[in-house]
Amino acid sequence: MSDAGVGTIDRAPMPGIGVFNKKLGMWVFLLSEVMFFTSLIGSYIILRYAHPEHFAEPGVLLNVNLTAANTFLLICSSVSMVKAFAAIQQGDVKGLQKWLLATIIMGACFVGVQIYEYIELGHEGFLPALTDYTAHAGGPLYGATFYAMTGFHGAHVSLGVLALIFVYIRALRGEYTVADHEGVEVIGLYWHFVDLVWIILFTIVYLI
Repeated sequence: MSDAGVGTIDRAPMPGIGVFNKKLGMWVFLLSEVMFFTSLIGSYIILRYAHPEHFAEPGVLLNVNLTAANTFLLICSSVSMVKAFAAIQQGDVKGLQKWLLATIIMGACFVGVQIYEYIELGHEGFLPALTDYTAHAGGPLYGATFYAMTGFHGAHVSLGVLALIFVYIRALRGEYTVADHEGVEVIGLYWHFVDLVWIILFTIVYLI
């Protein structure tokens, strides 16, 4: 089979459902991710209410204001991703490039702020392997669950930024058009997902 034939099959909708193969694959992947993060968040909630002595109150140790600003930055990156997709739908390749770059910068800044927060928390004695209870830092369950949830999410954002860079390079090469921009839509689905997960994490871990 020729390369052209393979490309056509790859972009063809699945029979009966009208969903492109890559898009369907991303939805299946995101469904597995929903189950993964649901288990992490569920474990955190159960442990927190079963062993409240292991957890410090929100705002005692965590920098809520900094993280709130970082959350706003991630939400803005989701908006810029929408702008990028809308641009290519209208055939605006320059607009696609501009908004993709904005999304990449904001996503990278989000990860950078999270790393900075980890460093500051480490200086405060709040570590994943914390074994001794302190009134300031809480107990071992707090450190383990906090770093597991935020760390895995940070890894997902980092992978998303790398994927966005790949899409951006393709956009610079002019590989996306009004008729063929599935790659932009697929990475957009992933990016909106990690944004939504973070809003939930921020609410549960930093506010409640």
